[in-house]
Amino acid sequence: MKHQKIVLVALLAAIGLVFNFSDLNAQKKKLTYKQVYEGGRGMRGGMFGRGGAMGWIDEEHYLEMKADPSKPGSRPVMMKTNVEDGKSEVYIDNSSIQLPEGFSIDRPSGSTQDNNYYLFNYKNDLYYYSRPENMFKQLTKDEKPEKVAKLSPDGKKVAYVKNNNLYVFDVDKEKEMQITNDGAELIYNGWASWVYMEEILGRATQYSAFWWSPKSDKICFLRFDDNPVPDFPIYHADGQHGELEHQHYPKAGDPNPYVKFGIVNVADGKVTWTDFDEKADQYIARPTWTKENKLTVQWMNRAQDNIIIYWIDTNSGKKTELYNEKQKEWVEWFEDLYFFDNGSGFLFRSNIDGWDHLYYYDLKGKLIKRLTQGDWQVSDIHYVDEANKKVYFHSPMKNSTDRYLCVVGLDGKGLKQITTFPGTHSGSVSPKGKYYIDTYSNITTPSKSELYEMDGKLIRTLSDSRNTQGEDYDMAKAELFTIPSGDGYNLPAMWFLPSDFDPNKKYAVIFNEYGGPNSASVRNSYPFGLAQSYLAQQGIISISVDHRGSGHFGKKGVALMYRNLGKWEMHDYAAAVKWLKTKSFIDSTRIGITGGSYGGYVTALALTEDADYFTHGIAEYGVMDWQLYDNVYTERYMDTPAENPEGYKAGSVLTYVKNYKGKMLITHGTIDDNVHMQNSIQFITELQKQNKDFEMMLYPNFRHGVGMPHATRERIQFWFKYLLGKELDVDKD
Repeated sequence: MKHQKIVLVALLAAIGLVFNFSDLNAQKKKLTYKQVYEGGRGMRGGMFGRGGAMGWIDEEHYLEMKADPSKPGSRPVMMKTNVEDGKSEVYIDNSSIQLPEGFSIDRPSGSTQDNNYYLFNYKNDLYYYSRPENMFKQLTKDEKPEKVAKLSPDGKKVAYVKNNNLYVFDVDKEKEMQITNDGAELIYNGWASWVYMEEILGRATQYSAFWWSPKSDKICFLRFDDNPVPDFPIYHADGQHGELEHQHYPKAGDPNPYVKFGIVNVADGKVTWTDFDEKADQYIARPTWTKENKLTVQWMNRAQDNIIIYWIDTNSGKKTELYNEKQKEWVEWFEDLYFFDNGSGFLFRSNIDGWDHLYYYDLKGKLIKRLTQGDWQVSDIHYVDEANKKVYFHSPMKNSTDRYLCVVGLDGKGLKQITTFPGTHSGSVSPKGKYYIDTYSNITTPSKSELYEMDGKLIRTLSDSRNTQGEDYDMAKAELFTIPSGDGYNLPAMWFLPSDFDPNKKYAVIFNEYGGPNSASVRNSYPFGLAQSYLAQQGIISISVDHRGSGHFGKKGVALMYRNLGKWEMHDYAAAVKWLKTKSFIDSTRIGITGGSYGGYVTALALTEDADYFTHGIAEYGVMDWQLYDNVYTERYMDTPAENPEGYKAGSVLTYVKNYKGKMLITHGTIDDNVHMQNSIQFITELQKQNKDFEMMLYPNFRHGVGMPHATRERIQFWFKYLLGKELDVDKD
């Protein structure tokens, strides 16, 4: 081949067409630091477009945002588009709505599902707009802020928390009603205790802990008493004397808040308390209203190995058991519980047999039919077509890095994978199941959105994010593959190779990991990020590897982490390094790893417990000892420190500090209220005691996650300095 190239060049020279073969790559533009990390013009969103449908109105029309064709140059409006001919008409046009200065109809605090009523929280007061009446008015006017305000489904009332009490405002009567009266510094009504927000209800709730009934006549809510929960001080270093923030945060083994579950009758403000023992060591969460205004709530014991769904009588507060599940390791909250409109029963996902599958029960708690089974997962319940007795869901099926739209009958028959193009799909099924919108991508195909008939016939492409601008740049080559664990697992992995990859060269490697239980990061979807390509240009290969407990191998795989956090993650990451070292192009003296939160934990373990494999690391705001993290998350996997002292010791980074070698940068926000800076402080204390060399960067007044340019520059500078042996120049590189 080399001889043929020489002959070809000679021939071209004879006719005056000599060129340098290296120019083939030189023609591509190089990504710069500023473009990738500082949002340079033309990058990110400009490199890869966005678009697509928003959902369905009815069986023949779907919604999408686009410019109103009758108003050239206008802002995008919500359009109603016909499935068959693609013709669009304005569905909701906000351009004519004039609100007072400081308000925008496009940025409300909330709105009803029909987009007729809007809520605004402006300077700690609530404001309201009615589209049918074209009416805007102020609801509250006082000094105390109204928090987590929510419109009732009919748009006629607003519920919110003020002074840790629950309130309801009747818009038509222009009357505020105070529901609870015992709100105090450590008593919260409708406002979640920190550990509930973080680990049970979810950050998306923003501490909200109340739920409107479908008929807008009742509200169920949680009341928290944080008095039993230890106070953790968070220090703010501002000013002459600083300031202490007091956070009630239960660490592993600590007491939990007392919890009560109540139902409000909105007409008179009366509260009915359910018959749970407030002071029992338990968790109560995730209430679900049926369309008939019936109520269920989920209960879990402190050990988190038993979950019960209860019916709640909203008049008496009496609970009645509907479903009871126990597992050897831990149970999960039912996140997509579905109750049938016809009253035939309910549907949910459970991993009780080691894989997430669908179960259909009647309203007395008797199994009607198990709908799916096998060594594969059901990812969610997407849509239930009651009329045609079908359930649409997403699943990777047999390829754990993919995700497809699937369907099964309520009789457990007719299981079908609807989308088949390899990759990650997100489907949206029309109300009667005649059509679906498929948004998908894979590792080499940017996201596309297409409209199909249910039989698979393509009607039209709705959007395509491929942008030829990206083809002008020197982008890394992404590859998806597996790495053998050495004891029977094929670990999903993805790496980004330089576009001019040369197997005869030596490359540094950076592992990018999160690593928590059931937290897979390797997916067959298009990698829109540019950071990997920037590093590849410098001669660094980026790689991500998912361990056996990441979710690819079902609950069976995740359950191996029970009472053993840190064990199998590091076993599998070490196996990946061993595999890399068999490749001639890998420089075993430059094996880096980085991650934040749980990823900071595995990074610190990599440079201590696994210091024979990893040489460099950036550990960001990581848990360094599980006794220092919150009890709900930690005890789910580890039990309490008293029950599992050996597991806590084996899973602590502090246990392995004596093995530390290499180079590590440790970063943390000083007021992190999730993973306290205490973790990094205790880690560096041990490093200092043993006279170890490390770097550390603190970020004053940052909480969990540090999103500032300085943090980004420090990370990249670290890699340049230790993996490339040069300084980063942000104006040139």
